[in-house]
Amino acid sequence: MTAVLTPPRRIGPPGHRAESESWIRRHGSALALTALLAATATLYLWDLTSSGYANSFYAAAAQAGSQSWKAWFFGSLDTSNFITVDKPPASLWVMGLSGRIFGFSSASLLVPQALMGVGSVALVYAAVTRVTNRGAGLIAGAVLAATPSAALMFRFDNPDALLVLLMTAAGYFVVRAIETKAGRRAAMWIVLTGVALGFAFLTKMLQGLMVLPAFGLAYLVAGQARLRARLLHLAAGVAAVVAAAGWWVLAVWLWPADSRPYIGGSTDNSVMDLVLGYNGLGRIFGNSGGGGGGMAGGSAGSSFGGSTGLDRLFGSEMGIEISWLIPAALVALVFGLLARGRAPRTDRVRASLIVWGGWFLVTGLIFSYMSGTIHPYYTVALAPAIAGMIGTGGYALWQKRGSILGRFGLALMLVAAGAWSWVLLHRNTEWMPALKWVLLAGTVLGAALIALGDGNRVRKLAATGLLLGSLAGIGGSASYAIATAATAHSGSIPTAGPSGAVTDAGMGGGGRAPGGDMAGGGAPGGGMRGGQARGGGMGGNAGGTSSELTTLLAEAGTTWSAATNGSQSAATYELAANTAVMAIGGWSSDPTPTLDQFISYVENGQVHYYIAGGGGGGRGGDSTSGAIEEWVAANFTAVTVGGTTVYDLSTYTG
Repeated sequence: MTAVLTPPRRIGPPGHRAESESWIRRHGSALALTALLAATATLYLWDLTSSGYANSFYAAAAQAGSQSWKAWFFGSLDTSNFITVDKPPASLWVMGLSGRIFGFSSASLLVPQALMGVGSVALVYAAVTRVTNRGAGLIAGAVLAATPSAALMFRFDNPDALLVLLMTAAGYFVVRAIETKAGRRAAMWIVLTGVALGFAFLTKMLQGLMVLPAFGLAYLVAGQARLRARLLHLAAGVAAVVAAAGWWVLAVWLWPADSRPYIGGSTDNSVMDLVLGYNGLGRIFGNSGGGGGGMAGGSAGSSFGGSTGLDRLFGSEMGIEISWLIPAALVALVFGLLARGRAPRTDRVRASLIVWGGWFLVTGLIFSYMSGTIHPYYTVALAPAIAGMIGTGGYALWQKRGSILGRFGLALMLVAAGAWSWVLLHRNTEWMPALKWVLLAGTVLGAALIALGDGNRVRKLAATGLLLGSLAGIGGSASYAIATAATAHSGSIPTAGPSGAVTDAGMGGGGRAPGGDMAGGGAPGGGMRGGQARGGGMGGNAGGTSSELTTLLAEAGTTWSAATNGSQSAATYELAANTAVMAIGGWSSDPTPTLDQFISYVENGQVHYYIAGGGGGGRGGDSTSGAIEEWVAANFTAVTVGGTTVYDLSTYTG
């Protein structure tokens, strides 16, 4: 093997030169891919544990799953299975298994997320390379790796990392299906697409299915089989989605409600309420339908996406997380389709543009106009599509570089990338102020070199322009991705980029909230939020719990060592004491437990302490948690433990 991979020692006579060039052609692309994946792994893994447990809400559930198979299966927040998180459990299955195998820690929690990022980059490379060439695949992979929202989410424990990996895998499978002539093999790839999207549903419900229209259209238009066969293949794919997603939903539905945890985020303790309400239509139309009211778009500043409209993806926090290369990607999509205008129906390049472009347009429009809870980091779901559009569309235009259409399209892609990077970098005038000018100059120069090349006289000049312009075009996004990876993140709404990256001046309305906590109703987080959220959101890590209180909980010896208002507070105590804590009211205002149920738990000696305060849980005099808080205060004596008000419920005599 060493002899095969070792290049010639000298390049002299023509024969040796030809041998060297042949070796480079054979192995250069493999080395380039290895370098890309190594760089991605370094970016996502470097100093990863500086974020601690990142989002304590999901970290506590992963900890519970690493100790209890029942908690693992349901996605329970605690080992005693009082309530689940407000998402299906697929991402927790990965983190919980990692914790069970390697011991629960920050590393076992976050390393799988980073590896999912590396896998996503590899899949984008593979999907683009199959219909273009290795150079285009490398560009696409680099675009995904250098997206700030990707650098954020692949170093965090939210479900979005697995969601992106599964959707990207589904995109790769549908590309394989489109190119396959044998009917059975094509059907197999479509079924695998459905399986991947079914598990994407079990990761983040309906968001995992937003790509279905694009994937179905691409195969219907460009599949190699006859129309009737293509329709049957798509029907099999839909059946695979239902089977891969539905088995867990069915299992939860059939499981007796009194022997499983309450389904967090629902109003009626059912998964379907999550699907159609809190995590479904409520997200789009602004009525959560479950625990925690949806936050109307724009009413909570950049942390909640800003106001609705086509400019939402370009403004405030969303802009710095995802929009760097959107203008270039849209140019690549439009001009790439024009460049393939007269190609046969089964043209793979055009079909791939439908895959990536349809993914972006459907998901992007939903994100732009949804009125329910949305957070900027959701936009990581657009990153593979942007990467695929740039890689595939850029290839289509490079193939036409001998024409005005090809050269103009490539030049416009570079200028669009450089100009928008200038705008985004200009919003943060204190951070590397010269960078925006360097990148803009690089893209303009690259565009000029491409425009001058006609494919014959100055071909090398055009290639130089493409290389220079591409490096400059991706430079702004990469700089913010590196800044994101270099910063520890915790809390429920992490943000990307260097400090001061977002101001109130961006498009899309609503700049960063100036430090005030914001009650919200979204998924984690829709709860408390303040400042830059490098450590934003309540209970980002377990460090806020005193040693005295931690010892008290660890020695409680009851089913739940304590009860407190809200999942986020309960999660913080669980991580600190490694014990089950009852989250009254769930993430926001889940109707569990009732006052009578709570009293029954206390009478049976299942809850030892009540910790006052807490966040979320729908606090208030007329809420479930408010009634419980009043009952506790009226029947027990408060003591202070490590600065926290605690009630000993074991003294209850009825």
